[in-house]
Amino acid sequence: MEFLIALFTPHGNSTQWLVVGFIFLLAGMVKGVIGLGLPTVAIALLSLSMTTMQAAALLFLPSLLTNIWQLVSGASLRPLLLRLTPMLLGICLGTFVSGLLFSKLTPAWSGAGLGVALLLYGVMGLASVHWHVSIQAERSLAPVIGFATGMVTATTGVFVLPSVPYLQALDLDKDKLVQAMGLSFAVSTLALGINLYGNGTLQWNIAGDSMLALLPALAGMQLGQVIRDKMQQALFRRCFFMGLLALGVHYLWGAMKS
Repeated sequence: MEFLIALFTPHGNSTQWLVVGFIFLLAGMVKGVIGLGLPTVAIALLSLSMTTMQAAALLFLPSLLTNIWQLVSGASLRPLLLRLTPMLLGICLGTFVSGLLFSKLTPAWSGAGLGVALLLYGVMGLASVHWHVSIQAERSLAPVIGFATGMVTATTGVFVLPSVPYLQALDLDKDKLVQAMGLSFAVSTLALGINLYGNGTLQWNIAGDSMLALLPALAGMQLGQVIRDKMQQALFRRCFFMGLLALGVHYLWGAMKS
C-alpha cells in the first residue's frame, strides 16, 4: 500500500502541476481536433523547463494510452497492421539503434534536434506538402521511413517525422489515416519507452506523474472533438504549425547560445 501511495503521489509543487496539466490539456485538445499533435506539443512545451528525455518519460503513458484509444477506434486495424508492419519494425529498429548510438547526447544537442524537427514539421504543414507513394514504392520505402522515424524519435521524442508525411502519401481515407497514425505513434511510444527504461530515465517513481498527466490529456481530447465540429479546421492547423515553427526557432536559438 505504501508503495502504491508513493507511486501515485505527484512530484513537484502545485504550480508546476498546474503548468503540466495545462500543457497536456492543450496537447490533448490539438490531438482531438486534428488527430495528432499530443506528443509534439507536449514535448515542445515541457522541454522549456526540463530535458527532452525527461519530457518524453512524463509523456509515456498519456501518449501510449491515447494512441491505443485512437488505433482501436476504427474498423480497419488488422489490414492496416499487416500493411504497416515493415514500417513499424523499422521504427523499433531505428529507435533502439539511435538509443545505443546517441544515448549520451547533451541537452543542447537534443534541443537542437528537437528544434530542427519542429521547424521541418511546421514548414511542411504550412506548405501543405503532399506526395503519393505507389504500392511498388511502398514495399521498399516502408522500412526506411520507419527506421528514420525511430532515429528521430529516440533523439528528440517527436514521432511525426517522416512517418506522418509518409502515411499521408499512402492516400488512406480520413478514418484509416487517423487510425494508422495512432498505430505508428503507439509503436513509437513503446519503443521509446523501452529505450528510456534502459537508460534509467523512465523509472517507477515517474509512473504516477505520467498517469496523472493522462487525465488532462483525455479531457483535452474530448474538448478538441467538440471544437472540431465548431471551427474551421484549416485555421486551427495553420495556428498549430505556426506555433511549432516558433518553438523550433526557440530551441535552435537556445542550442546555439549554449
